[in-house]
Amino acid sequence: MVTNNSKEMAKITAAALEEKKAKDLKVLDISDVSVLADYFIIASGSNHNQVQAMADEVEERLGQAGFVPKQIEGYQTANWILMDYQDIIIHIFDEENRLFYDLERIWRDGNLVEKVDLEA
Repeated sequence: MVTNNSKEMAKITAAALEEKKAKDLKVLDISDVSVLADYFIIASGSNHNQVQAMADEVEERLGQAGFVPKQIEGYQTANWILMDYQDIIIHIFDEENRLFYDLERIWRDGNLVEKVDLEA
């Protein structure tokens, strides 16, 4: 079951990623198929600097809202930055690694969430 906190975190994250020009932003509601989290948020950047800037913006905005990451991995290499906020897990990829790992296919049982649904 999706909590208000996780929905708010997903909304903040999506806005932060859009601000940094994320490519192919996807929000997947995985609450019915996994106990890992309520949402997976997946986005791509065109280079390592953009991928890191996207992660920085997400961490800053969520921090301002009082949310602290449980763990962040992959920041230095910036091929795939994984940001674990318990209720939401954010995956920020460079384009090559996004195609290779294809998380959308692996988690296709999750429901794609439209931006307007996060606003509601």
